Amino acid sequence: MSRTYKATGINLKSMPMGESDRLLTILTREFGLVRAIAMGSRKHNSRMGGRSELFVVNELMFAKGRSLDKITQAETLESYPRLGQDLRKLIASQYLAELCLHQALSDQPQEELFYLFNEHLARLERSPASQVLAHLTHAVFQLLVLAGVAPQVHLCCMTRATLPPDLTDCNWRIGFSIPAGGTVTLAVLEQLLVKPAPRRHQVAEATAVRVPQVGEPHAMSDTTAITSRPVKVYQPSPAIASLHRRLSAPELMLMQHLAEATLPEPEALLAQMQMAGESYGTLDPLWQSVEHALRSYAQYYLDRPIRSASLIDACFATANPA
Repeated sequence: MSRTYKATGINLKSMPMGESDRLLTILTREFGLVRAIAMGSRKHNSRMGGRSELFVVNELMFAKGRSLDKITQAETLESYPRLGQDLRKLIASQYLAELCLHQALSDQPQEELFYLFNEHLARLERSPASQVLAHLTHAVFQLLVLAGVAPQVHLCCMTRATLPPDLTDCNWRIGFSIPAGGTVTLAVLEQLLVKPAPRRHQVAEATAVRVPQVGEPHAMSDTTAITSRPVKVYQPSPAIASLHRRLSAPELMLMQHLAEATLPEPEALLAQMQMAGESYGTLDPLWQSVEHALRSYAQYYLDRPIRSASLIDACFATANPA
């Protein structure tokens, strides 16, 4: 059996190892996640230096090792240099890489995930600064679609009724329930949460009773009486009825667009809201709300925290998109 193999992969994670090496986690098209050592990549003028950077796509030759494989050859096919020139784009790319790490498998082809991740990295690199958050949110939704756990955004998860957002009503709201799997009408949630209270039984709990002896004075006064006290009855709420947040009509409209292959231009979205009576100078606050909902949803279903999320919050809270 050959101790070398070829694969096309993109670097998702890099860690220093030893004095001059790097340990790379690579998403390969043919074998899924591969952890391998890039020998001497941290040396000055090393040929592997640039090829071991994050988000570089290489044609790789691996040599199998006892515990970790080694990269013996690397030929760069694609890179995304402009991601590192904008802090928001770089953090968004790390966010997507973390999601890929959570859902990618090892020793199995991951061709769809490989191409989807590269496609959205290219979109992030080309996008203007004002649309980075929108493209990030769209990419998160599409990765959840590929994983088979994307939230339902067009139908009520309970009644299967369609949910067209009413942009003419500024008070219109729809529920977003993570355990239920997406959007739920608030009326249905209220019906599920209103349950008849269980009867609280007074359960008698006997304490120690000393039996008085015959002829013993004050026997009755020394006898400890049997006491009764109520026992609390636990009533769990149905998990499917839990409400994560309420989405406004514009937020639901944006979330429904995430299911499409490409997002509409921001000017078209703003014009659609203005025709319905809503006026927004920028879509960033809406995209932030939608991204927060999807982030909580992804962490719940992938059962992993997204550590890059705090960086996203800090970056876009202070960002002034051009």
